[in-house]
Amino acid sequence: MQEWLDAYGESHQNSLNKKIHWICIPLIFLTIVGLLWSIPRPDFFGSNVWINVASLAILPVFIFYARLSLSLTVGMMLWCGFCLGCCWFYVENVDYELWKASLIVFVLAWIGQFYGHKVEGKKPSFFEDIQYLMIGPAWLMSFIYNKMGIKY
Repeated sequence: MQEWLDAYGESHQNSLNKKIHWICIPLIFLTIVGLLWSIPRPDFFGSNVWINVASLAILPVFIFYARLSLSLTVGMMLWCGFCLGCCWFYVENVDYELWKASLIVFVLAWIGQFYGHKVEGKKPSFFEDIQYLMIGPAWLMSFIYNKMGIKY
């Protein structure tokens, strides 16, 4: 895991780019969950709103992180649960469709990300390897773990 985090960190040295990533990566992750939550679900799921495309998509996310770091997997699954909870709360309390809000924030967050990389002067890591799209959130989680003294 550390090799992935170090390689990701190489193109994230500029302080402004790092700050932008602290905002945009969580927003992108959350909005992807929101877009997946918005996909109509088959009737055979019944009235259980928690069984949907977003919650089912967490399984491959879990597997991805679990093969790299069990410790970081715990944090990332807590984050996934938070994102699912945000989607449920949004759907229950806001009249504006979740997919529309998610799409708008998703686009704006990616604009922010690309601006950050323009400032950095380096291409986003996922241009090298698409798996870096999953490493970005774990990279941020690793900073939280370091602050808390948790090994990963």
